[in-house]
Amino acid sequence: MSELTPDEARKKAKEVCFDLLAVRPRTKDELRKALRRKGFDEEVSEALLGKLDHAGLIDDAAFAEMWVRSRHNCQGLAKRALVAELRRKGVDSEIAAEAAGEIDRDAEEERARQLVRKKLRSMSEVDEQTATRRLLGMLARKGYPQGLSYAVVREELRDLGAESTMLDDVTLD
Repeated sequence: MSELTPDEARKKAKEVCFDLLAVRPRTKDELRKALRRKGFDEEVSEALLGKLDHAGLIDDAAFAEMWVRSRHNCQGLAKRALVAELRRKGVDSEIAAEAAGEIDRDAEEERARQLVRKKLRSMSEVDEQTATRRLLGMLARKGYPQGLSYAVVREELRDLGAESTMLDDVTLD
């Protein structure tokens, strides 16, 4: 961006940030990296980011809270995976952990159960060992702790077995 005057560079950098923020909220680090990729010098970038932060247009803590809620509810990600995602987006570890802390163990367990139940609906033709392996793998990829995953999968398979046993006893006349 050396061909631009300092005023033009600041104006162009501001447009880049506003365009990105219009799509979705961003972390300060995401905007910093975008400006770097576009060739803006660090002085222009940091001055602009400071102004945007002061104006409340970028707020890593608010971003982290929104991200955690959205990704936990929509993607079914566990706390561990959410913290890792936030760290990759440049959110401070403490802020990421605090945002993910909003998900308590009961909510995490319930979301794991929902994911297992949904996946089980498409697994009617597989044996229990294969189902267990696939379900545990799915939960591991979403960041669920191993102990919680085992307990949820075991209980859901047991409940499914009890339901199918009850259905076997029903005769259609």
